[in-house]
Amino acid sequence: MPKCILALDQGTTSSRAILFDQEGLIIATAQKEFTQIFPSPGWVEHDPMEIWSTQIGVASEVISKHGTDKFDITAIGITNQRETTVVWNKLTGMPIYNAIVWQDRRTADFCDQLKQEGKQTFIQEKTGLIIDAYFSASKIKWILDHVEGARAQAEKGELCFGTIDSWLVWKLTNGAQHITDATNASRTMLYNIHELKWDTALLDLFDIPMAMLPEVKSSSEVYGHTDLLVTNQQIPIAGIAGDQQAALFGQICTAPGMVKNTYGTGCFMLMHTGEKAFISKNNLLTTIALQRNGKTFYALEGSVFIGGAVVQWLRDGLNIIRDSDQVESLAAQVTDTDGVYMVPAFAGLGAPYWNQHAKGTIIGITRGTNAAHIARAALESIAYQTYDVLKAMESDAQIPIAELRVDGGATKNNLLMQFQSNILNTKVIRPTIIETTALGAAYLAGLAVGFWKDETEIAAKWKVDQVFNPILAQADIAKGIEGWKKAIQMTNI
Repeated sequence: MPKCILALDQGTTSSRAILFDQEGLIIATAQKEFTQIFPSPGWVEHDPMEIWSTQIGVASEVISKHGTDKFDITAIGITNQRETTVVWNKLTGMPIYNAIVWQDRRTADFCDQLKQEGKQTFIQEKTGLIIDAYFSASKIKWILDHVEGARAQAEKGELCFGTIDSWLVWKLTNGAQHITDATNASRTMLYNIHELKWDTALLDLFDIPMAMLPEVKSSSEVYGHTDLLVTNQQIPIAGIAGDQQAALFGQICTAPGMVKNTYGTGCFMLMHTGEKAFISKNNLLTTIALQRNGKTFYALEGSVFIGGAVVQWLRDGLNIIRDSDQVESLAAQVTDTDGVYMVPAFAGLGAPYWNQHAKGTIIGITRGTNAAHIARAALESIAYQTYDVLKAMESDAQIPIAELRVDGGATKNNLLMQFQSNILNTKVIRPTIIETTALGAAYLAGLAVGFWKDETEIAAKWKVDQVFNPILAQADIAKGIEGWKKAIQMTNI
């Protein structure tokens, strides 16, 4: 019977399950969106039980599509939205509060206070991170401070903290495993990425008990087994990586200097830096790219908070499109934005600005501005934010980036990809399989159980779908970037 790997891809707006065959090709996929909860301006939450029900639901659906009589599931790989924080009761297995999503800004003032106290260098040297509400630590502290009885329970060892990978493994193993992997741990602002352990000084700073934290494992090993998906079968859970690190691996960016950008809810560019952790001088993050076979690899990362989510806003907020796929055809009705720029700082600005209090801005509107101009400006905002990150990355690395490997749902948009190539003035490469986040998790799980022999074998499976080369005049590019910089300045008013 042919074997396959099941990848669970738990994202910010949907849960997906994908079966991959030996060639790294998709056999079947299932996806389900779940509720986005906005209790107050700047607050974003998810129901952890809905995350679990949608994830186990799509996993069951994808298995039923191809049945265990057709394929033997060798292992499960998990990839997840990072930083999103779940705290649950160890005895009941029930969350004590909704998951606080990575986009949530409720702890921005506390993070500002840490900056004012001069904690930035102290934290960055240990974690590679910029002080921001984006990361998990301040979210955990908020839950302990605001949920009645939570801190007392935590100090008694009755509560568990986890990013979404931890929550899923806990549920899949019926509470037998409380773990995470090094890539997810490195996004909590509690993990020392050099000493590879939870940092007691950081736990003291955020007032978080060590007993809450999961055990940190490598990104590719057998963590435990689940019997919830196939009757009478214990399937090993054998790979975990945060979504962006999984995409880096799925894009086979495994050598220093290789760069990928994922276009999802946000945009996330990572450069592999090998076994050396570079501390950025340009407001980028230093993060663990992968831990495997006893080695730890690092990356520089630039995070754009609102990427593809700006298209969702056009659909759900402005109602100028009925379906996200319509944005390209709408934007193509005009040849340019006619001077309109949009800065979608709906959750503040990420790299390289790190302005937690920035608000979204649209400038250059006239009576002649129509929905097509707004749609095109929204798409271009994704590319401009990526430009800002890439230039910071080139400065840190001291090398020009020769090519950008891209993945994620928005890469299906040819207009966006061509514009991205234009303003970067570099080659943009879209692979045949753009679901590289799930593919990376599958590769990590498959390598752990011998489904694939080594990285050389999986590298041979990476195939190019389309290459976008710059075609716009440099003078036009420079004019566009100048307008973008003015728009960025307007968000600070």
